[in-house]
Amino acid sequence: MLYRGFLSVVDRLPLPSLTTQRVIAFAVILTQGGIAVTGAVVRVTASGLGCPTWPQCFPGSFVPVGHGEVAVIHQAVEFGNRLLTFVVVAAAALIVLAVTRARRRNEVLVYAWMMPLGTVMQAVIGGITVLTGLLWWTVAVHLLASMAMVWLATVMYAKICEPDDAQAVDVIRGPLRWLTALSGVALAGVLVAGTLVTGAGPHAGDKSVDRVVPRLQIEVVTLVHLHAQLLVGYLALLIGLCFGLYAVGTTRAVKIRVQVLIGLVVAQALIGIVQFFTGVPSVLVAFHVAGAGLCTAATAAVWAAGRTRKHVTQPDTARV
Repeated sequence: MLYRGFLSVVDRLPLPSLTTQRVIAFAVILTQGGIAVTGAVVRVTASGLGCPTWPQCFPGSFVPVGHGEVAVIHQAVEFGNRLLTFVVVAAAALIVLAVTRARRRNEVLVYAWMMPLGTVMQAVIGGITVLTGLLWWTVAVHLLASMAMVWLATVMYAKICEPDDAQAVDVIRGPLRWLTALSGVALAGVLVAGTLVTGAGPHAGDKSVDRVVPRLQIEVVTLVHLHAQLLVGYLALLIGLCFGLYAVGTTRAVKIRVQVLIGLVVAQALIGIVQFFTGVPSVLVAFHVAGAGLCTAATAAVWAAGRTRKHVTQPDTARV
């Protein structure tokens, strides 16, 4: 009954074209990845506790207030990041309204509803991060959840681009399909190791002398080597996948996506190397997080391209 009421309200909206749905879906990818980058800016500027409470910024106020113990710049950076959550929520809500009004297939609707639900989950994780004083593993979960949302948003975009009345077709078949899935698992390992490096690294998110941010007590060089080795394995899988796809043949779209993905991973590796040898400068941290989002989206795009929906022409059996 409640959903019927929701549909009756949505049906009063203009019918969105496929192009409109694609634009909104792409905006969802950008906002989900973009807020991870702004979160990195909060961390490297030591503004993680610029708003020391949640959901309020300060006790009794949802907005920054004059406070002698918290610099204005830290308040502005952290509060600005919180405000961006409303942009993420708006994009997530719009995609739900668009695909619901267009009466897209259930698969698309499920992915669309994951966007606002996931965004609410992210806000809660962010609140836990603040309330625990930027405990390193909460920061790690916060970033990993963002990357998961980028993955889901990218797959959603691919699903929206497919016709609802078509038949599902495997473009990448057999062991190569499994290799594509394995590359996603390898990416997850790289991301987890990257958050461990962050947990033990120099950017804790706050530098107040009266607050000690809990850190991961493992030698950071050891974690960097783990992160790098997993990245090499991830890149090796992608190169093997690329050669395999060219050997057995596949669509041009899949080949381009794999090539772009390999280029992004190589660029991300170069940023990481420069970070290591230059003492992890703040600006490169933001670029590295952006690169993580791009690699996640590109890997998801390759996975989504492996199985798509196409109109298949049936053979004419009436002819002799």
